[in-house]
Amino acid sequence: MFKGVGTALITPFKDNGEIDYQIFENLLEQQLENEIDALIVLGTTGESPTIELQEREKLTKMAVQKAAGKIPVIVGTGTNKTTKVVKLNQLAEKNGADGLLIVTPYYNKTNQRGLIDHYTYIAQRTKLPIIAYNVPSRTGVNIEPETFKKMAAAEANIVALKEASGDISQILNLIEITDSQQAIFSGNDDQVLPLMMAGGDGVISVFSNLLPGVMKEISSLILAEDYVAARKLHYKYLKLMRLIFIDVNPIPIKFAMQQLGLANNNLRRPLVNLSKADQNLILTEMKELDIL
Repeated sequence: MFKGVGTALITPFKDNGEIDYQIFENLLEQQLENEIDALIVLGTTGESPTIELQEREKLTKMAVQKAAGKIPVIVGTGTNKTTKVVKLNQLAEKNGADGLLIVTPYYNKTNQRGLIDHYTYIAQRTKLPIIAYNVPSRTGVNIEPETFKKMAAAEANIVALKEASGDISQILNLIEITDSQQAIFSGNDDQVLPLMMAGGDGVISVFSNLLPGVMKEISSLILAEDYVAARKLHYKYLKLMRLIFIDVNPIPIKFAMQQLGLANNNLRRPLVNLSKADQNLILTEMKELDIL
């Protein structure tokens, strides 16, 4: 679907809780100016569980219009109700999305056979390509490498996996058994270097909301096999990448973006603002990097 960096966009809110569509448009423009390879709308970073259907439509349409076919717009539609995912997929299709990001069922969960059934049922009911999303820390469900291989073999439009398990051994096994038949994206910014150097295709990044040019350069260097320069840049920003996940995403990234005047530091409940202690850690590192 793409190689390199897809930014998992935040959803900016006004002080009254409404979506700030002007800031969202500004963020889209910033991403395009930095030659990001894909836009991911309404993922975890976009606080998707709190977004109403009419808001979903507008955000998707704005991203599609701004991308203008130059890069793919991928919409997060995953929930723990299979038939609801199908309906959200239809909405994304209607509004011009190029692909879907679908997280595993959470809370009610399922087993590995259930995951195969869930994703194949969904895939059979959309023409759009699907990126499955594995993030056990949030969902309590892990897509095992063999399970993903079976899913992708069953349905041709299951084309990629966003891997955020954090388990490097599992990721290496996944890359080995998929053998470049499906794209593998890092779901953790701090693991983009090892994943891509091992044969992965890119990253779906939170960090690139803040510094899209940096993450784009890291991924481009790896794809160009300039590993020395890629490592140098990766380790320069590694501490900040980790601090961006010092609390529940997107709490820290929104705080960091506010410091650069990119977005308001507003969240929808149940999320709350970053603690003062954690704010200071991020501020200190941003100053150390001469970002502020």
